[in-house]
Amino acid sequence: MKAIDIKIGMGVKIDSKLCVITGYDFRNPGNLRSFVNLKIKDIQRGGVVERRFNPSDDLELIDLDRRPMEFLYKDGDEAVFMDKETYDQINVPKTIYGDDLLYLRSNAEAVVVLNEGRAVLIELPSAVELTVEDTAPGVKKATATNVQKDAVMETGLKTRVPDFIAQGELVRISTADGSYLGRAKE
Repeated sequence: MKAIDIKIGMGVKIDSKLCVITGYDFRNPGNLRSFVNLKIKDIQRGGVVERRFNPSDDLELIDLDRRPMEFLYKDGDEAVFMDKETYDQINVPKTIYGDDLLYLRSNAEAVVVLNEGRAVLIELPSAVELTVEDTAPGVKKATATNVQKDAVMETGLKTRVPDFIAQGELVRISTADGSYLGRAKE
């Protein structure tokens, strides 16, 4: 496939490594040649790099199977996910999920990306709902300012929440940067 036709989320083989495209930017500067700037996540090593390609460069596509799965529990350095259609369980090593489990509580859904039956990537939803497990008590009548305090979620995720959020409340958290988005609708 030509580099200009690549889309975010596609799997490619670059320098004999399995990679997933996480960012795409086409540039056509006025007096220079156009180029495609790709953010590439190395599946085996986990690092993300940016590489520049000529729009007509050929890239080798790899077959990725995206399956909605339910996170069941953590078992040592592995996370156990269950396929929602076949009820098959799959163990995902820490090198693949990294810090993603901080956004998933038990029975939460995520998309597990498979290549030849092996998990290669976890795709989280854009926002998750988590319960505040520990935070300092709020100051009464401090709603006029945007005062934030530290909070620890039920999964161990540390973030900052507004002063009026109390322990035990359900809040929405962005999975992109771990920031507070608002109270969850119950």
